[in-house]
This record gives sequence, structure tokens and C-alpha cells, in this order.
Amino acid sequence: MKRRQFLAAAGAGVAATTVAAPAIAQSAPEIRWRLASSFPKSLDTIYGGADVMSKMVSELTDGKFQIQVFAAGEIVPGLQVLDAVQNNTVEMCHTVSYYFVGKDPTFAVAASVPFGLNARQQNAWLFQNGGNDLFNEFYKKYNVYGLPCGNTGAQMGGWFTKEIKSTADMNGLKMRIGGIAGQVMAKLGVVPQQIAGGDIYPALEKGTIDGAEWVGPYDDEKLGFYKVAKYYYYPGWWEGGPTIHAFTNLAKFEELPKSYKAALVAGATYANTIMQARYDVQNPPAIKRLVANGAQLRPYPMEVMEACLKATNELWAEISAKNPDFKKAIDTMQAFRNEENLWWQVAEYTFDSFQIRTRPRG
Repeated sequence: MKRRQFLAAAGAGVAATTVAAPAIAQSAPEIRWRLASSFPKSLDTIYGGADVMSKMVSELTDGKFQIQVFAAGEIVPGLQVLDAVQNNTVEMCHTVSYYFVGKDPTFAVAASVPFGLNARQQNAWLFQNGGNDLFNEFYKKYNVYGLPCGNTGAQMGGWFTKEIKSTADMNGLKMRIGGIAGQVMAKLGVVPQQIAGGDIYPALEKGTIDGAEWVGPYDDEKLGFYKVAKYYYYPGWWEGGPTIHAFTNLAKFEELPKSYKAALVAGATYANTIMQARYDVQNPPAIKRLVANGAQLRPYPMEVMEACLKATNELWAEISAKNPDFKKAIDTMQAFRNEENLWWQVAEYTFDSFQIRTRPRG
């Protein structure tokens, strides 16, 4: 008798579980988002950051939350992706916020500014020193929510069709350079051009521009710049460690279940790490190939570097005088940078310098 009662009770439990399953499933809704990238698919490392995030989000939600990634131009042009998120044409975009300094120069500080933070310092500031909170408060004005979703590490200083020997050589130079760095260059007489990545090569080839910066050896090789401009300068003083962001429509982000928000944050943070790791692996062999194909490496003359630093400080003062959001962001970043550099000078810089001096030659 007891055996029959036990089996009956067990059967009832199985039935209850079967009945409850649909309720559990309903708590994990099927969500499909579209993401517009600012980058072409050919740039697998920077474009790939959105793919890495998308796949991780899908895995963390058992495929319930899907984000389909579209390359620049497939839905909207690469430099219009933030507008598409603002007006809810797409739910997300993957881009560099300094592309949108025309809306407000504060967007630049969230990504990278001349003589700003390196990649590790950028991550420390955003994730552990209030940077993300500061910028997401600012982003509310534009109906978006931002998540760091990639970093290239320190970039190169660009390709030129002629040598840069002094500040005089900068005057009248037409250069593709993104964001607020173009305003710094303009103070040296450069004519800055903001051109999407996929359009840089033909502009150099046709002579529409005299120089261009993009990211670094791996991407620059893919884009073929060495075929049309042989002088390759370093460092990219305007991008010591630029953050690439995933922006979501603010209302759409707030509508997500709590677990899906967590999955999105986790996916973006994972992509943030993976992108820089990929660049650090791919850039060393790429720069060797570029030199073998005729690229001539050149450091920017110290005269040019010092002039650019002076112009940068002048620009910060000019913008800060009329834009309180920018002033708050740039002052916070610079204070953090100054503290961080004390530590880097003691440990990181000393270690790196010794490694470079004592590495095997050949």
C-alpha cells in the first residue's frame, strides 16, 4: 500500500513539474535585436568584437537573446549608427564614440583623447573608477546606454605620402583623422577629414587626402595603405588605448529582463578583453610584413609631438570654458591619468624599459 502511495505521489510531482515548465520558459522570452557596426567585415578584429559579444550573449541565455550583427552600410552608413540607435531603427550599434563629437565633444573622452589613457588605464577608469557611470549619465541625453566592447591598444600615427620632418610639413596636409584629434591637428594647419574605414584607401589612392590614420599594423595591412603611402609614423598620440562601445537604445535596454542585462554586460566585457588580446597577437607579425613590403617606419619628430601637446591643452581649455559636461569628463580623466602615471613610472614603465633594453637582438 505504501509503495502504491509513493508511486502516486511521485507521479503527481512529475506532473506538477511538467505543468510548471511553460511558466519557467515564459520567464526567458525570445528577443531578437539588430546591431549596426561602424566597421566593415574585412576588419575581423574590430568588427569581430560585436560578433564575440553576440555569441556570448546567446550562449548565456540558451539562445533566447539573439543579436544579429550588420556591417557598416548594410543598414546604415558606419558613421550614422548612433543615430539609428537613438531613433530605434536598430536596438544596438558597435562604434567608437569619438565619431560623434559633432553632437558633443564629450563623446570623445569616453573613447580616447590626445595624450590620454592607455588601454589598461582606460579600463581601470571606466570599470573601477566611475567612468562608465559618468558617461552613462551623459548618454541619457541621447537616449542610449553605453558598454565598453573592445580596445585596440595604443595605435600607430598614420600613413603619409611624404615625410613629416617638422611642424611646417603639417601645414595644409589633408589627413583622415577621426574625432577630436582632428581639431588638435587643425591647430597645426592640418585639414582633418573624417572618413569611414572602408573609404580611406581610395581617398589616399586618388590623392584626395595626403595621410590617414586608422588603427595599427594588422588592420592597416588589410586595408592596403602601404600600397599608396609608404611613410608609417608612430605613435598614435591621440589614441593610447581607445575604447570601442556597444550602444543600446536606452528604453530597449531598460526593458530587458535582469538576467539578459547581465548577459549583455558580460558579453560586452568579454569582447572588450578579447579584442585587445587579438590585436596584441596579430600586430607584431603584421608590422614585420609591412616593413618587408616597403613601409618606412618613422617616429614623429619631438617638435611635432610637443606642438600637438600644446595644441591639445589649448583645445581642452577652449571647450571646457563653454561645455560643462566636457569639462567634468576631461578633468576627471586627467586627474586619474596623473595618479596612474605615478604608478606606471615606478613599476610598469621601468619593467617594460628593462625588457626592451635586454631583449635578444636579431
